[in-house]
Amino acid sequence: MIPEFILRALLASIMVSVLLGFLSPIINTKGLAFLTHALFHALLFGAVLGMILALLLNSYSLVMIVALVATVVIVITIAELEKIGFTPDSAVGITASFAAGLTVLGFGILYKVMATRPYFPLTENIVSYLTGDIFLVSLSDLTLLVAGGTVIFFALLLLYRDFLYLSFDPEGVESYGGNARVYLMVLYVIVGTIGALIVQTVGLITLQVIAILPGAIALMVSNDLRKVLAVSFFTTLTVQLSSIVLAYYTAIPPSGIATIILGIVYGVLLARWRG
Repeated sequence: MIPEFILRALLASIMVSVLLGFLSPIINTKGLAFLTHALFHALLFGAVLGMILALLLNSYSLVMIVALVATVVIVITIAELEKIGFTPDSAVGITASFAAGLTVLGFGILYKVMATRPYFPLTENIVSYLTGDIFLVSLSDLTLLVAGGTVIFFALLLLYRDFLYLSFDPEGVESYGGNARVYLMVLYVIVGTIGALIVQTVGLITLQVIAILPGAIALMVSNDLRKVLAVSFFTTLTVQLSSIVLAYYTAIPPSGIATIILGIVYGVLLARWRG
């Protein structure tokens, strides 16, 4: 009989694969790799702030909620900075630097609060945000991931062609009566929300790699949109499921295994492409 924590991990992997499998090609075509770097700072700041509030209010479900809200606020700030004239790289750099400073300050406050309200599982919570451990996903975490992920997936699916059009021809979007800035802000919010939903399963440290490489691999294999989406999804799903099996028998963090597998696949394809 399959242990319950393995079943939760498998279901979480499927949801993560659906979200990242469809999002990764957009990240690559729109050039949002640097934005995923900003998500690292946003999610870590939100997690630290959530842990402080969780300890003070004795409600540990606040961690993911606060991380989600903080991330959405930060990505909206990035979009607003671009709206007033900053380049995408400048907007991300400024916001990420500010979030990093707040995170350092937050850790100082968190340690003081933890000293007055010791709570051992919180240490595991911090580690799970940094390295990711899909085996620690609880039933409530899985419920939130599936419910929130389903809503975000259908929103992404509904606007997918618009986002692709925005990636290649933002002026064309404007000429046909669309508002490129609004689409961009919605896309940023979707990226930030997905990051907040999956961070405990993939980890902050490896989030950028797992979010970018499946789409990059798919775009190296084909130029056809349907094939790109199929390759991106099945690559993510295969890697996620393989990492769970290998992690179960080796006790190595699954997010680290997934990153290594993706890196090897991308390296082999890159070597063949150059050859």
